[in-house]
Amino acid sequence: MEDIEAIAALQDPVRRRLYEYVAGQGREVGRNEAAEAVGVTRTLAAHHLDRLTEVGLLESGSRRLTGRSGPGAGRPAKVYARARAERTVSLPARDYRTAAELLGEAAEQAGLDAVLCTAARRRGEVLRGSAAPCGGIEEAMKTLAARGYEPYLEGAEETAAAAAPVVRMRNCPFHAVAERFPPLVCGMNLALLEGLLGADAPVRARMDARPGDCCVVIEAIGSSKNNSY
Repeated sequence: MEDIEAIAALQDPVRRRLYEYVAGQGREVGRNEAAEAVGVTRTLAAHHLDRLTEVGLLESGSRRLTGRSGPGAGRPAKVYARARAERTVSLPARDYRTAAELLGEAAEQAGLDAVLCTAARRRGEVLRGSAAPCGGIEEAMKTLAARGYEPYLEGAEETAAAAAPVVRMRNCPFHAVAERFPPLVCGMNLALLEGLLGADAPVRARMDARPGDCCVVIEAIGSSKNNSY
């Protein structure tokens, strides 16, 4: 019931826009910034942000937004970030996570990493269908967004004029199982994206794990000296 209540809280259009904005930043967001971003008053934004925190979709804290400390630095402001807990609703109840974890455990114990990666790469190709291989970074980001990866350009300001920007992803669709079986699931994820992008694409997927992000990054071919997976 808690998950239903949390998801139902997004039915309000203003609340949903606030949630989407905060979730899309990948960092803590203050009330003023959130209000300005969605075009509502600070008071209304505060009400909805606190409601999102109450149902567990956001986490809140406080810090000085000025970046200064000590006398004259101002009072700490309330800030919000997307909650780390997952929310799912299935009617009637289903438990796919347990099934995935059991399959992951069996595959790991049987040493089926290579078999799983082959199947994942083939599935990526099936998902791409008759479409041509990915044409570049922009197209790759659209493809990843459609699959729920939440892609973003790393250091967008610095890479805006760069010849080969790196795309990271804030969300791993397999996060719960990847936490239990990192090598197995991350290898599967890499192979899936290789198939989805296409072998002849001018971009490639490679492993570059970083806390809080997906274990895979996307970059233009030739943009990294490390060509090993």
